[in-house]
Amino acid sequence: MDKNFCSDNCSGVSPEIMDALAEANQGHTPSYGGDSLTQEADALIKASLGRECDIYYVYNGTAANTLACKSVLRSIDSIICPDSAHIFTHEVGAPANATGSKVITLPAVHGKITPEQIRAAYDQETYWGPHATRPKLVSITQSTEWGTFYSLAELAAIKAVCEETGMLLHVDGCRVYNALVAMDCSLAELCRHIDILSLGGTKNGLMFGEALVFFEQEAADGFLHLRKQGLQLHSKMRFISAQMKALFTDNLWQKNAQQANRMAERLAEGLLKHPEINLYCPLQTNQLFVTMPKALATRLMSVRAFFPNGPECYRMVTSFDTTEEEVNSFLTTALENL
Repeated sequence: MDKNFCSDNCSGVSPEIMDALAEANQGHTPSYGGDSLTQEADALIKASLGRECDIYYVYNGTAANTLACKSVLRSIDSIICPDSAHIFTHEVGAPANATGSKVITLPAVHGKITPEQIRAAYDQETYWGPHATRPKLVSITQSTEWGTFYSLAELAAIKAVCEETGMLLHVDGCRVYNALVAMDCSLAELCRHIDILSLGGTKNGLMFGEALVFFEQEAADGFLHLRKQGLQLHSKMRFISAQMKALFTDNLWQKNAQQANRMAERLAEGLLKHPEINLYCPLQTNQLFVTMPKALATRLMSVRAFFPNGPECYRMVTSFDTTEEEVNSFLTTALENL
């Protein structure tokens, strides 16, 4: 089956993860997370996070984000997020549907919002007192839907506004590993500024599964029940836990993310040699956004598929299993006849 640049969701399963699944498929173990693999995965992840926390495994990122919101919001509350956030654009309104909460969107620049925007939105909403909602949660994505990342200083500044206003900070970390590699920082450094983290897995080599991490203990109150009610309690939990354990063993998450990021850099370096191809926004992780004429894009998409992302703007995403040979062969087509 041909590989493509459509999404890292299109990639297969990292060999180390597949081995872990096969190893977990032996004998019988306690169900619903009572197995030793779940305990071992918890310990590895907590060591990387560097903070005391509660970890809950779920099937997918939409569930992690939605249940993160559900855990802390009432219908009289609101969420502040970028207008590009998946919780607003690509999750069928699941967080708003599950919570009944208003979603306050802010115009993002390359996927990012600022502390000043958040503060202004908070002040505007709370100005009307009981006639408006109570902003309780800020949700941002790291790396963003445009492949950019918030620096540690930017995260700290956003977290400071949250603390001043009594809001919690949720981070959608579906591609957090790509951000960490690009930032050259540890997960522990990143998590100093986060209250709730949707910790990805599928986009970095897992077959299925994500984790929802609560650093704010009160936010996790009742989550064992909420996860079940939200249809996300896996009876054979060991098959998610085994994958997460493998991802956090010998820094597999880092190895996979480094490969994806390197291939995006190689892809960009080659494509930008074409006079009609330009960057749409900065390349920082494994998502590359470029502009080019439609005719050129159509020709290239026939070689290796990728997606339009607006008028003459296109997204290409590299994965842990993207090879240099695959990138080079694509570039040969892109640059021929120049």
